[in-house]
Formats: sequence, structure tokens, C-alpha cells
Amino acid sequence: MRTFFGFKSRRLSVSNLSYAVAVIAMGLLINIAAMQATTFAATKYAGFVIDAKSGKVLYSRYADARRYPASLTKMMTLYLVFEDLKRGKISLNTRIKMSRYAASQPPSKLGIKPGKTFTVRQGIYALVTKSANDVATAIGEKLSGSEKAFARRMTIKARQLGMHRTTFKNANGLPNRQQVTTARDMSKLGLALKEHFPKEFKYFKTRSFKYGSRKYPNHNRLLGKIKGVDGIKTGYTRASGFNLVSSVSRGNRRIVAVVLGGKTGRTRNAQMAKLIGKYLPRATRGRAKTLIAKAKPLNSKKQNTVKPEAKPTSLLAFVAMPTNRPKAPFSNTKPGRIEIAYQTSSFASTTANVSAIRAKLIELAARSMPLPKPSPKNSDPILTGSVSKVKYVAMNQPISKNRKGWQIQIGATPSRASAEKLLTSARTKAKNILSSTDNYMEPVVVEGNTTLIRARFAGFSSKRSAKKACKYLKRRKFACLTILNN
Repeated sequence: MRTFFGFKSRRLSVSNLSYAVAVIAMGLLINIAAMQATTFAATKYAGFVIDAKSGKVLYSRYADARRYPASLTKMMTLYLVFEDLKRGKISLNTRIKMSRYAASQPPSKLGIKPGKTFTVRQGIYALVTKSANDVATAIGEKLSGSEKAFARRMTIKARQLGMHRTTFKNANGLPNRQQVTTARDMSKLGLALKEHFPKEFKYFKTRSFKYGSRKYPNHNRLLGKIKGVDGIKTGYTRASGFNLVSSVSRGNRRIVAVVLGGKTGRTRNAQMAKLIGKYLPRATRGRAKTLIAKAKPLNSKKQNTVKPEAKPTSLLAFVAMPTNRPKAPFSNTKPGRIEIAYQTSSFASTTANVSAIRAKLIELAARSMPLPKPSPKNSDPILTGSVSKVKYVAMNQPISKNRKGWQIQIGATPSRASAEKLLTSARTKAKNILSSTDNYMEPVVVEGNTTLIRARFAGFSSKRSAKKACKYLKRRKFACLTILNN
């Protein structure tokens, strides 16, 4: 008698053979799945590849899922260093003092003793190669007075660059449950570094850095191994897994690729090499577009003196905010809300308190921008501020003929120009879905006798079509509210 997969028979029947083949196939599938599971943890992996010339997304997997950035955080630290270099606030020879707190940061670090100094140039090389945590913290303290203040500045800059799902809490990327990002956001930061600081970007190519008697190799092992790789940054903590953002230029093509959550450095590098090999040939050879708009730096002194507990100003009356609480795993902050605040405040009328607006923006970025409480009966839900009875003001602008019926509102701004800009931006990003609607700007008086201009689209055939448009716009980072105007 012969035993074969549990069957005892002198002859192997056709049915038994089929069963055996099925078992073998299932075993192979289980082994393959197990191999993949050991390469990337399901809760950590995310990948993204973008054409750095056209902006076309070539690959996306869990691109908007929140992940821990680890030392990818230092990309933003370096962005702000480069920004201050260009502004003349510091030079490459500026000396930075190592504080006791900065020196206490856990490895990876240079181990500079408290009270000792290093230059900005040395700091840049230390972040790019060694990924030194003590140096990153000292830089943050130098540029903003404290690491906490620097982290606020980092988060504000992230919003300005369109990184709507990223929050920074320190300068080095050491574990913090509130410090999160996404693969898509990291690609934006990689693009911004290349576009905004093309000369400084050369630092990311550095293979090694010598400090004192020691020489530190770059943690990015793909430099020199894969043709065209010219940076950018690696990162690792136990919570994040092995992360890597790569900039690749070859044959007049350029991409930025992101891999988050690798089980090991080797498997992460292998996945990155695979993405580069597959998607770089698909990138365009055409003329490069500017994909990440430059944002004007805020006054760092004002940032550092703002207290989180400062009394709220009237800024919230300028910001279009949704009334429903978003479901996000790490934060109750709705992506895009700070973006809307920047859009409106940057076009504030001359009567607006610009200093108060800027201070409020910094305060909101420093904490998690709590959602507004349910509005009282005498308030406008799209403004989250009490309003007086609506006063319609004649405007030298044709408004919608369909004044009644279903509309959507995407903001309330302090001037007609900013409302027009907001409407134009939304129509550009939702051209097809808004094609049958009209722009509709409506004045409203809020508390303090301030007149705001509501930015609306009118002419929807039904509540369903209005909600569909809102859903589409929210995915593109616009605040949106459906309204029935009788």
C-alpha cells in the first residue's frame, strides 16, 4: 500500500491526482503570500511613483494612508535650512551650538558634546549621510528658537506645499504618534526640494561625510548602484519600517519614487529598484513643468512668539470648514482645511487684520485644528461664526440666473478677488462635473460688521448632483457644503 497525500491505494486515481495538484498549488500560493508578508507589513507598506516633469502618477499603492516618516522628516528640516540660506538668515559658515537637549537625542547621531558647535554646511552633510538626530534637533533650535517651534514651522510649510496629510512634531523623525505622513506627501516634498533648490539638491548625492577623524557613508545604498539615482533620503524606526524616497534622472526622464514600510533595508531597496526599472521608462521626455508652487516664508520671529493658548481671532470666519467630523486614524484634521485658510487669507482685503490671521494660522497648525462645535441657530455653518441677517449687496458681476435651487459653497472670503480665485481653482479641478453650473458670489455680513463673499456654484438639477459635486471637490482638498436656496 502506498500513501499519497492521505490516500492509501495501489493505483493513483485521476481524482486523487487532481486533489494532489490542487494541494501543491495551494501550498505554493501560501508560500508566496508568506514571502510577501515578510517583505512588507500590510499595515506599513505604501508606494508612489510620479513623473517629475509632467506630474502624472505612474504607480500608487496606499498612497494616502497615514504612515510614520521616520528620518524622511529630515527632508523638511533640510528644506527649511535651504530656505533660510536663500533668504540670507544664515550662511553655510554659520555656527550652530549643540544644546544639552539636542545632544541627548538617541542615535543615529554625531555625538557632539553640549556647548560645542558645528557649521551649517557640516549640518547639511550630517543629515544627508549619517542622518544625525542630534544635529537635526540643534538645527531646529537654531532656526526657530526651539524644536517645538520649528516643528510648527515644518507643518505650516508642509501645508503650503500641498502636503495635507502630514504633521511634524520634531526635526529628526524620532518616534512620535502624531508625526505622520503619506507616500504622496513625501513625493511632493521630494519634488519641491528639486524644483525650489536645484543647486542645493546636489547635497543629496553625497556618498560619504567626514567629521573629525570619522567617515560616515550615506545610508542610501542605491547611490552609485542604480544609474540616475541622485538622492534623496532613507528612514527607519520600528514603527515605520524601512522608508526611502528616491529621485531618479535618466535619458531626459525624471521620476520621484517613494517606498514606505519595508521589512528590511534590503527588501525596501529591492522594491525601489523594481519601481524605478518599471516606471522610469514610462515617464515623459518633455519639458518639465513646475509641479510644486513656491510658498512665501512666514516671519519666523512671529511664529516663535505665538502662544498655542492665544485667544481665537476672527480668522475662522474667513475659513470654509465642513461640519461633519472626518474619520481619520491619526487626527481629526480634515485634509485641505489649512490650504483653504491660506487661499483666503493671502487675498485678504486691506481692512483685514493680516497679523492676526497669520498668528491664528500658526496656532491652528500647532495643534490639531479641532472641528467646530454644532452651530447655533443664528450662525452660518459654512462660516462657523455668528452672522447677522444676510444683506445682499449689488456687485458689478453677473451672477447665476439659477439663484434658487441646489447650490454648493466652497468658501467665504474677505474679497471678491479671492472668491473668484477660489471658484476658478475649483472649476479647473472639476471641469466636467461643474460644466452645467454658474459661478455665484454672494455677500454676507458676519459679526464685527465684516462683509465676506461666499463662493458658490449654482444651477444643480438635484440634491444628488450637488452632493456628487461636493464629494468630488472634497477629494481634491476643497471644503464644500450643499445648500438649498429657496
